[in-house]
Amino acid sequence: MRPAVLLPALCVLFVGTATQAQVSEDEDLGVPATSELRAGEHAAPTPIQIPGARTISTAVLRRLMQAGGAEAPILLDVLGEGNRHLTIPGAIWVPGAGEGQGFDDAIQPALARFLQAATKGDRARPIVFFCASARCWLSYNAALRAVRLGYTQVLWYRGGIQSWGQGGGALAEPIGVAKLR
Repeated sequence: MRPAVLLPALCVLFVGTATQAQVSEDEDLGVPATSELRAGEHAAPTPIQIPGARTISTAVLRRLMQAGGAEAPILLDVLGEGNRHLTIPGAIWVPGAGEGQGFDDAIQPALARFLQAATKGDRARPIVFFCASARCWLSYNAALRAVRLGYTQVLWYRGGIQSWGQGGGALAEPIGVAKLR
């Protein structure tokens, strides 16, 4: 079996149980959108939309990745620490960005510093947040944090690594790892 096919399945195991069925990136799981961080179980069904940000599909992500220069999005993989994995090519792994208890915790200012550096202060620069799949709240939480920080082009790739792999996308090592703690 090719690593590009095997890895998304392994990533689901990291953030969910083996008994959970794979979910398509646009499947409505009946979870209402919220503007609050999910502090509890992160390996659970997510909403289809996110307040203040835009949910994107694999096709949209592919088009965005073909853009060059300042139009190209910053790709942030926020799968949790201890889950060393392959990711979408060009992504920076930012473990911990989707964790925490609220917008006033220590993660928020650490993420603010990281995003300031990554975007070179451009709050309109497209930023894509993703994690394992549509059953991973870490990217939802991290995207909410960026919205709260005033970023205006926050994109949530709900399907994450699983949908990227299912869509035939290659996987690679992260281009960097940003520790927030």
